[in-house]
Amino acid sequence: MKKTVITYGIIAGMITGGLMLATMPLFVNGIVKMENGLWIGYTGMVIALSLVFFGVKSFRDQHAEGKITFGKGLLVGVGITLIASLFYVIAWEITFSRSGEWFMQQWITGELDKLKTSGATEAELQIAEQKWDEFGLLYQNPLIRFGMTLMEIFPVGILISLISAALLRKKEFLPSSNN
Repeated sequence: MKKTVITYGIIAGMITGGLMLATMPLFVNGIVKMENGLWIGYTGMVIALSLVFFGVKSFRDQHAEGKITFGKGLLVGVGITLIASLFYVIAWEITFSRSGEWFMQQWITGELDKLKTSGATEAELQIAEQKWDEFGLLYQNPLIRFGMTLMEIFPVGILISLISAALLRKKEFLPSSNN
């Protein structure tokens, strides 16, 4: 199990981390708008974490004689997710070290602009600006940033792990050609 988890986790991590490192310069240089970052980021996560499904299937077919329990499938999926998530967080830390100030400024400005266009009062804007400034200071703490970044990708991987474990526990679902 360990070899499957490590192999698929590293591949998924390289994809998601690589996408992070490749796309951030597109935002910084204005080629892609920040508003699209959420869609681009989560699409990349889902693509990379689709390897959870293939990792669970590989383990079931090659090491578990074509049968896997829900719990074992979930364990394999969560292991892959943990490794991929670690790569993602490391890629973000590299990215943040290069463009963190710019990113925070864009993020805060974007959120305040949303409030303005929604009709927020001047007092509401001042309160929001103060809260965002406090958040910006909090985000400078690497442990807080690590946790927040982890919570971007980890739940996606858990969801994909649950789906994969549920589907692949049935040996009739995409059976191995060896069986």
